[in-house]
Amino acid sequence: MLSEKMEAALNQQLNRELYSAYLYLSMAAYSTSLGLKGCANWFTLQSNEEVTHAMKFYNYIHQQGRKVTLSAIEAPQKDYDSIIEAFNMTLEHEKKVTDLINKLMELARKENDVATEIFLQWFVTEQIEEESSVSEILQKLELTGDRGGPLLMVDRDLAQRK
Repeated sequence: MLSEKMEAALNQQLNRELYSAYLYLSMAAYSTSLGLKGCANWFTLQSNEEVTHAMKFYNYIHQQGRKVTLSAIEAPQKDYDSIIEAFNMTLEHEKKVTDLINKLMELARKENDVATEIFLQWFVTEQIEEESSVSEILQKLELTGDRGGPLLMVDRDLAQRK
């Protein structure tokens, strides 16, 4: 069973995952406004993935016999200087999430909560993938700069994400 401290921390992360979904949906809207439908697709799917992550926390808290507590979600940034800035912010955000997951893992160990530690291992692995994926996209975008043709090629690649 979860300690009160672990319950509060997991609820906080659940809400952060919902914020992540909201942030990426905002970035999808921004991408759409630029006519970058591939980027919009990538961000939309990323938003959906974050909702899935939030639901993992939601279900786990309930499975452990504790209460889910939802809080207000802060409005995300809606405009960016460029699509490169949006992806740079994405990478920074994912690094922050990685740090938060690591702190949850530390708390689970401190609380001697093996079940939560096992649950969080999936998120540790997921964050490695998240940061790597965004870094790869950023490398491509930084090579293209603001040049239309190469940017549209990257956008076309991002449209392939399913």
